Amino acid sequence: MERRKRVVVLATGGTIAGEGRPGDATDYVPGKLTIKEIARGIRGLEEIADLDEVQVANINSDDITSSLWIRLADTINTLSKDETIDGFVITHGTDTMEETAYFLHLVIKTDKPVVVTGAMRPSTATSADGPMNFYQAVTVAASEKARGMGVLCVFSDSIYSARDFQKLSTTSVTAFGGRDFGMMGYVLDRNVLLYNMSLKPHTTKSEFSIDGIDTLPKVGILIFHVDADPDLVYAAAEKADGLVIVGAGNGNYSIKYNEVIGKLSIPVVRSSRIGNGMIVPDSTFDKWGNIIVGDNLAPTKARILLQLALTRTRDIEKIKEYFNKY
Repeated sequence: MERRKRVVVLATGGTIAGEGRPGDATDYVPGKLTIKEIARGIRGLEEIADLDEVQVANINSDDITSSLWIRLADTINTLSKDETIDGFVITHGTDTMEETAYFLHLVIKTDKPVVVTGAMRPSTATSADGPMNFYQAVTVAASEKARGMGVLCVFSDSIYSARDFQKLSTTSVTAFGGRDFGMMGYVLDRNVLLYNMSLKPHTTKSEFSIDGIDTLPKVGILIFHVDADPDLVYAAAEKADGLVIVGAGNGNYSIKYNEVIGKLSIPVVRSSRIGNGMIVPDSTFDKWGNIIVGDNLAPTKARILLQLALTRTRDIEKIKEYFNKY
């Protein structure tokens, strides 16, 4: 007989583990239920896979740290060597889920499915979405179709690549999307339907690693706006190894901002506050030797890529290559 699938669930808390006033979808406390309590009430899970449940943390995802990222990645890298484990699910709050997913996408070293999911409504809400998202995430993690696809994010019947996954609504149960590139596929009952895949390197094809790393370089994010004070750039740069500037339009900012940024000795990534599109090179801003074009990465993900790049090099030209590649 075919061996039963085995999936390890790494729980970090979030809305999926939240509790509030019965029926309400807002004003709740995240991270109240354990992963065992979450899984216990979901019908049909036992028919998909045997679950190993690990409570890594039980917090609001706004309190996630890079230290926890490293611990999650190290745990997955270690457990993935066990041939009896077929895949992984990470339950996570939705506010920073896309950041955790992208970090893992670049540093874990396994082709086994790794799936991140969560919920927009707490467990005590009417029609809580957590149970279905969790059920579907386990389904994908147990599927051979998901092998080698990098870290996947499963939410509301849809499958996304961690690179493109982004929260687009503050309240809707269909809060996530894949920006310009959409979704990779669907989960319908126990059927995993994949149509697209990311061509950017990830997981076993990525050159980034957490081996020997306890902390990540400090990279800050600044949003440009009308009347933005250039002195804030200096202040942020004093405490950072690199910066991401969230510019207007094509990653643009004022002449005053541009002059200050050009004087910095640390790498600066140009990104945009616009939800779609890519940053096009522009000689007005890119004439400085410390400027990196952020391609189509969201600012938070540009920050993660810069952090990992700085673990390997301080050479701006090499960092530019990383941004073109990943």
